[in-house]
Amino acid sequence: MSERSETLDELLGDQIVQLVMERDGWRPEDVRLLFERARQRSAATPLVLAPHVIAKTCRPRWLGG
Repeated sequence: MSERSETLDELLGDQIVQLVMERDGWRPEDVRLLFERARQRSAATPLVLAPHVIAKTCRPRWLGG
């Protein structure tokens, strides 16, 4: 299994995703607008990470790895 994440354009370009979106009445422009609005809201709100997330991210540095 790959650790790589797909981009939004790659996901929206997938034929199965397109079929499901069409069935549900969504257009790629709608999804892009939804993501853009979420990005704008998240930029306006400071992010506070949970302690377990900080520990997982920083543990290798703390242990010299």
